[in-house]
Amino acid sequence: MLAIRTGRHGAVGVTTPIGDPGRGGSISRRSIGGEVSSASDMLSVYDYSALAASGPSEAPCGASRSQAACRGRSPSCSTTSAPQWSPSPPALEYLTLPAGDKTPAGPPGAAPESYDEDMEPEGGRTRSTWMDSAEVPGRPSLADDLTTDVCVVGAGIAGLTTAYLLTREARKVVVLDDGPIGGGETGRTTAHLASALDDRFYHLEHLHGEEGARLAAQSHCAAIDRIESIVAAEGIDCDFTRLDGYLFVAPGESADELDRELEAARRAGLEVESVARAPMGSFDTGRALRFGRQGQFHPLRYLAGLARAILAGGGQIYSGVHVEEFESGPPTRVKTATGRQVTARALVVATNTPVNDRVVIHTKQAAYRTYAVGIEVPAAAIARALYWDTADPYHYVRLQSSKDDATPGATDILIVGGEDHRTGQGDDDTGERWTRLERWTRERFPMAGAVRSRWSGQVEEPADSLAFIGRNPLDKDNVFIATGDSGHGMTHGTIAGMLITDLVLGRPNPWAQLYDPSRRTLRAAAEYASELAKSNLPFGEWLTPGEVDSIDDVPPGEGRIIRHGLQKLAVYRDAAGGKVVSLSARCPHLGCVVEWNGSEKTWDCPCHGSRYAPDGRVLNGPALSDLSPVAQPELARRQ
Repeated sequence: MLAIRTGRHGAVGVTTPIGDPGRGGSISRRSIGGEVSSASDMLSVYDYSALAASGPSEAPCGASRSQAACRGRSPSCSTTSAPQWSPSPPALEYLTLPAGDKTPAGPPGAAPESYDEDMEPEGGRTRSTWMDSAEVPGRPSLADDLTTDVCVVGAGIAGLTTAYLLTREARKVVVLDDGPIGGGETGRTTAHLASALDDRFYHLEHLHGEEGARLAAQSHCAAIDRIESIVAAEGIDCDFTRLDGYLFVAPGESADELDRELEAARRAGLEVESVARAPMGSFDTGRALRFGRQGQFHPLRYLAGLARAILAGGGQIYSGVHVEEFESGPPTRVKTATGRQVTARALVVATNTPVNDRVVIHTKQAAYRTYAVGIEVPAAAIARALYWDTADPYHYVRLQSSKDDATPGATDILIVGGEDHRTGQGDDDTGERWTRLERWTRERFPMAGAVRSRWSGQVEEPADSLAFIGRNPLDKDNVFIATGDSGHGMTHGTIAGMLITDLVLGRPNPWAQLYDPSRRTLRAAAEYASELAKSNLPFGEWLTPGEVDSIDDVPPGEGRIIRHGLQKLAVYRDAAGGKVVSLSARCPHLGCVVEWNGSEKTWDCPCHGSRYAPDGRVLNGPALSDLSPVAQPELARRQ
């Protein structure tokens, strides 16, 4: 599945065409304004809450922010006139799909005969807070070959921001995704908009120098500014707000880290000060750093607004399009599973991890799973802010406010994340990770009530702590990638849109060298070697026994690895216990043995993070193809 997979502070599913009830389900419709002149003009919308139940000009960059918060004018503040925008975008037609019906019939998402409705994840079985409170635009699948200026693969925040900015520069843009907007990692973020970076500015100074740390701070500040200006220009109702962020030390750790970070963050140009404590109610954090001018929003509502603006500006977005082949240019060309082609002057691969790159980038970053819970708290009981501690892995906290805090009995959702681990290398205790997050939360917020949601997401951690954005290494100059969100997917994805737009248009950008995917950071050699070792270690699983001896030992609703001669099989039994899917356990990317993720109901590769549905369909790159089906071996059954 080709999906933009953004990060923890930071996409995809599929669409069912208008008039097609899907696999035996019905579709209800409601129209909002205007008339649809043709099928190609129709804009359908996914209602995530229903699934759970069954050209104005942009404000100048930094205009709303003090220079003390983040010094320097951001790039991509072009004085070029934007194209004329249609004052009347196409009518919106809302679709309500039956629960579980999220993929179109036919390739590449066609279900095998042994397929069960319970085996239908889009990045995982869990659902985030955002998925239950948003409607996002869906689009038809690609029916014809196309030629365009720029082809963007991936409809998450990096892909759609790039497409949005390029349409404003009068470029023809086609966005392809094999799922609906926001069905992947952008919908699994906690959506912190932070210039206070996880990896600490004193660490960035060590790796990239003071100038590199300053540019990193400037770019993330500019990304928050750009989101704010787009929200205002397009009138996007996505709960965007500015607020403070607080960093405090974990129990038993020294506060010296705060002193180091305070000085480094100031050198980087951030608005930061030391305060006696973070405003976390009765819990005394001890001394903390307050970072000004941070932000938060509802990520799926923001993506919905971006998509509408792209379509209104002449861009095209297609869902249910699985790209199988990439051809460098000029011109570039992508081929889909149905044989359609898009030819373009430039190609942007805005998937969470590049699916057009087999080795190079995947040796520079590692895939991690991160976890989140959404817990009810009384409205206005907790100060609205972003909160982070210095634990390893660290905790990150925010509120999603109710619409009317003054209503008696109103509740907010306290969103707490953490408990990170390498993808495929810690999936045996995922349930306990959510339990630990809940325990941590209730110890600090005694007013916490019922758990409303819990979910996990995928984060790409680069060895030198900064994203890879720009021209793809060892490729033509007109092929661009965006990856390595490092837990800041919303801002890194926005930086990607700004930087790649400049590169496509041939404009200079002061961040280009800092984020260059071809860079070599010698001071990150130790981290590089450590993560490379973790990626190679799982290859030894080919020499170990299986987890169970027989297909009969696989519990209902679960998957297990079984050895069968020289092979290892990934075997899933459906929740009813009657249907069994038997697959090769070999990840088609580079041959690692996949592991079962019992909470998300996926097969996860512990080497480079590829993920698959229980029936073997690829959900996350870098793999492009599915796990291979294997005939169920009689020798693997109990006699």
